[in-house]
Amino acid sequence: MDRIVVLDFGSQYSHLICRRVREANVYCELLRHDTPARLLREIRPKGIIISGGPASIYVEGSPRPDYGIFDLGIPILGICYGHQLIVDRFGGRIRKSNVREYGSSNLVIDDNKDLFSNIKGNIRCWMSHSDTAESIPKDFEVLAHTDSSSSAAIVNRNKKLFGIQFHPEVLHTESGTEILKNFSFRISEAAPAWNMKDFLESSISEIRNKVGRDRVLCAVSGGIDSTTVAVMLHRAVGNNLRCVFVNHGLLRGGEEELVVQSFEQVLNIPLIVVNASERFTTMLRGIKDPEEKRMIIGDEFARVFSDVASKHGPFQWLAQGTLYPDIIESGVSHGPASVIKSHHNVKGLPKWLDLKVIEPLSTLYKDEVKKLAENLGVPTQLLKRHPFPGPGLAVRIIGEVNHEKIRIARESSKIVEDELMAASWYNKVWQAYAAVGDDKAVGVIGDGRLYGHIVIIRVVDSVDAMTADWVRLPHDIIEKISNRISNEVEGVTWVTYAVSSKPPATIEPQ
Repeated sequence: MDRIVVLDFGSQYSHLICRRVREANVYCELLRHDTPARLLREIRPKGIIISGGPASIYVEGSPRPDYGIFDLGIPILGICYGHQLIVDRFGGRIRKSNVREYGSSNLVIDDNKDLFSNIKGNIRCWMSHSDTAESIPKDFEVLAHTDSSSSAAIVNRNKKLFGIQFHPEVLHTESGTEILKNFSFRISEAAPAWNMKDFLESSISEIRNKVGRDRVLCAVSGGIDSTTVAVMLHRAVGNNLRCVFVNHGLLRGGEEELVVQSFEQVLNIPLIVVNASERFTTMLRGIKDPEEKRMIIGDEFARVFSDVASKHGPFQWLAQGTLYPDIIESGVSHGPASVIKSHHNVKGLPKWLDLKVIEPLSTLYKDEVKKLAENLGVPTQLLKRHPFPGPGLAVRIIGEVNHEKIRIARESSKIVEDELMAASWYNKVWQAYAAVGDDKAVGVIGDGRLYGHIVIIRVVDSVDAMTADWVRLPHDIIEKISNRISNEVEGVTWVTYAVSSKPPATIEPQ
């Protein structure tokens, strides 16, 4: 099967490049930035993409690839830092820019062959750089420019080398997917032969080969990720699978009942239910730092799994619903990415928990998991639910987690979901919830003054959770949500609406 490989130099969008190429049904995988050229020669990819990254090429010690990749005769596309790396390698000059470009810019296409084939002359593109090419190498031509960058896209057609200073992988870039398709199909001549049906078959075979006759403990939350993993494992290892659902006291309203019903009555997969509410809330008492909260929740999950394994074991494996976005945000990707936030199922299990980890979805994005879940027959009531973080309401509570704020976040989020469903908006958005923090504001309830909590309504739209836009809900829906929260949720005086996209914000506040 034809493939494109991405060399990861630490961009927060590295995985997203893979995702966009896969949208075109071409298999794409992420490799370390310093993957040896000899290994790439063995893999025989149809094309190589060099990702962006936080480094500057002129700084000593900045990451470099094995320069032998440029002698393989394989088409190469450099994005942002990858573009600058190509310029530097072949004799051009990169310097710190006088004008930093972050955000949307107008790209003027000067040459619409190959990379820009069938793309109009001016498009909006997403820039994220503070370095620029002062001069481009000999034998390279300019394909496109912006007001601040005279060589925003370059090519050496003899060597099949392309460099672009913008990010085609993000949805903010107009025709970005078409640019990546042009590289994959026109330039690299890759065949579109990869799909979720093939992934499912190969994954089940891989699970059987890896696990053998061992027993697997699968942590499920009721979300689409862990449910999909559970169904895959059930097909692969049958009765050697046991699923465990942990109620950590930070769930959405009615979550436990829905999960138990779905697994036992619809999927026919036995479920171990553990009520550990007090354990988690006790451990979180007095903790305000979001990273510390996530770490505590991860460690406590491990202890619960250890207890379950001792009681119902022995088990040799622990299965988790880790996805690509979890890995990239936790800074555990193949390249030098920064940590945005830790995920309890990514940082690794404590050494004392003697279980090997299996993560069948760790190369997929959320929308790919949804397609996979449909193929597996996951119940619609779970398939259509909005994503919910593993740490639960703890990451929707700013500051210390306590019973009052848990109640406010849970009750307010239920109102948000109910009103969106009533207005037929629930399935139009990616995620919708309410968050609460330590800030308070004065309000008037009846004839009395109340100093109460401020609730933040957060509604976003996304395709893969790597980027997200805040949703412009009709004002009458926002008004209904606000009125209901103010009137029905005790202790709330103000209701606000979040208007930050990702980036710069993240989807969850913590």
